[in-house]
Amino acid sequence: ICSHINNMFTGVLQGYKYKMKSVYAHFPININIINDNTHVEVHNFLGEKFVRRVNLLPGVTCKPTGNKDEIMLEGNDVENVSRSAALIQQSTTVKNKDIRKFLDGVYVSEKTHIQELEE
Repeated sequence: ICSHINNMFTGVLQGYKYKMKSVYAHFPININIINDNTHVEVHNFLGEKFVRRVNLLPGVTCKPTGNKDEIMLEGNDVENVSRSAALIQQSTTVKNKDIRKFLDGVYVSEKTHIQELEE
């Protein structure tokens, strides 16, 4: 219970920021942010025509970072931010192939705070 309260204080004072990067070998993965930064669409995963749509949890917003193939999830609740990142990552899991060879997907590359606390 103590760590949950500490996470709530940290979320309100600093906020949480997860950076996610799309990794691909051949087919470039396209990530679109729609519906007022609350939905994410993943296009062209492994060359498939199927569009993967992920609804972000309440209080989580998604923004492009400016770098190629990278997005940023921000929010005050660490559980919602990390679960939204997990939903995006799980939407791009490789099925019926050797996962040691097919490493394509969208993965969390950095976990930080939105604002660093000044002491």
